[in-house]
Amino acid sequence: MRVFERNWMQMEQYLETDDRIVLPIGSTEQHGYLSLGTDAILAERVSIEAAEPLGVPVLPVLPFGMAPYFTEYPGTMSLRMSTYIEVVRDLLDCIAGQGFRRIAIVNGHGGNSPVTGLIREWSSVPRERSVEVLFHSWYNAPATAAAASRFDPDQLHGAWVESFPWTRIDGVEVPEGSKPVLSRGLSGSVDRVEMRRLSADGSHGGAYERPDADMAEVWKAGVTEVRDLLENGWTQR
Repeated sequence: MRVFERNWMQMEQYLETDDRIVLPIGSTEQHGYLSLGTDAILAERVSIEAAEPLGVPVLPVLPFGMAPYFTEYPGTMSLRMSTYIEVVRDLLDCIAGQGFRRIAIVNGHGGNSPVTGLIREWSSVPRERSVEVLFHSWYNAPATAAAASRFDPDQLHGAWVESFPWTRIDGVEVPEGSKPVLSRGLSGSVDRVEMRRLSADGSHGGAYERPDADMAEVWKAGVTEVRDLLENGWTQR
């Protein structure tokens, strides 16, 4: 259930019987021909679909992340690491302070991975009641990555693996076929100007799209994996 579809009294009532909550995090950044909100859209949607049958509340997605290497593309937003870490810290403090004891952060953007260091630090602080925080990058979790690999080993930024009906832009004509793959090592070591030069359209290579039937299989795996995390991923009950 979306937190935005509840009032505070209903949330307080929920806490009488359950202490789980989901915080989706994403990014606002170029994704080639796809939406600038791709990472945020996917993180929030996979969280909502996974949590709905369980009755677990899902907070609105944190739409800004760390993407300094894409800021040469208009529309991309990026927070400094120090800023981002403190934003997530404040959110964790607020969530835990209200009585939630099991917090699942569902991540949709690779650049947000440094937050795992914060989670370890935050979780090490003694509290009156223990709080467990899970960090789950849904797009490259084992079952989801395996589902995608059955169709194509090339799963790169702004290409087919992120092209779902809900990340495509109406009226945008996407090129057919594929483009040469941009080395992951190279793309992870250049500045924003060089990144724009290396990838003029923003896609990092491989096929631009795959059939919707294939994408549905990848999505199903992602939702199932997040749901399993929310049901069975906790060490404390």
